[in-house]
Amino acid sequence: MQQAFRSRRRFLGLAAATLAAVGAAAPLAAIAAELADAFPARPIRFVVPFPSGSGTDTTARMFAKKIGELTGQGVVVENKPGGNGFIGVQTALNAPADGYTVFIGSNSTLSTNAATFRKLPYDPLTDFAPITLLSRGPCVIIVPTSSPYRTLTELLEDARKRPGALNYGTGSISYTLYSEWLNELARIKTTAVPYKGAGDAINGVMAANVDFAVVDATGAIELVRGGKVRALAFTAPQRSPLLPDVPSIVEAGLQDFLAYNWVAAAVSAKTPPAVVRRLQDLFAQAGNAPDVRDYYTRQSTKLILSSPAEMRQYLKDEIQRWKRLAAVAKIPLQ
Repeated sequence: MQQAFRSRRRFLGLAAATLAAVGAAAPLAAIAAELADAFPARPIRFVVPFPSGSGTDTTARMFAKKIGELTGQGVVVENKPGGNGFIGVQTALNAPADGYTVFIGSNSTLSTNAATFRKLPYDPLTDFAPITLLSRGPCVIIVPTSSPYRTLTELLEDARKRPGALNYGTGSISYTLYSEWLNELARIKTTAVPYKGAGDAINGVMAANVDFAVVDATGAIELVRGGKVRALAFTAPQRSPLLPDVPSIVEAGLQDFLAYNWVAAAVSAKTPPAVVRRLQDLFAQAGNAPDVRDYYTRQSTKLILSSPAEMRQYLKDEIQRWKRLAAVAKIPLQ
């Protein structure tokens, strides 16, 4: 409480000093810019709607660490999984719109939900102010190491012979939609086993509780290398140099199944624009740090670092894309 009071007093003092310096007739935008320059004056919270260990969580923690180093203020990552991401979304939107609560979301919470829910309790395009698209990368189809399937073709052939016998793990609506899209393209029928997040779905594969899963490659690569799960295909046109022995989805015979996941940062739409710009600058600085860039060169995920305007247009395009995929996969609105 005392820290919040001191931060508020600091901001008020800065505002008063700015007014005295430029005069009472100074544009409010100039004052807002001065206030944004002092941001952050206290710790920031990153809300992640998935469990610890997910690809989104990994990205959030990397940027949290770097932004903390840049600003001298702590950045705390708070995981709020469950409810198709609704819990995390509402946590972020119910917080004060001052820039100190940042939502680190993904395609499921910022686009897929809008395409698959009849009555979504939030609107990604109007309730959030985009900050930046952070990263984008392919998925990978994995099976347990004890699985009889050595190739994607073997899995699909068995699934065709035994409709409904196989199941898949899914940690979010995006993975469900991708898996159902796979069902449609491959002319198979498999059953969803829902988990709270991608990490839990991967654990389900490791424990052989499910037959396969379509998951973010970032969270699976080290497990594949370590022999914890087996990868059947990357959902990208080319192989990944990180797992050169794993076929691309084109080689596996499903050239249309190009599935990607992305991570982005946003705040409440009521957040002052100057603060949004300051946050975008901080994310850009963090993303351009040599160690962060080096990390992404060693991953299957591409660093993006878009502007707020570019991210807004990307969200619009993605929502329309997911609507088309939902129609193709014959996913009923929830």
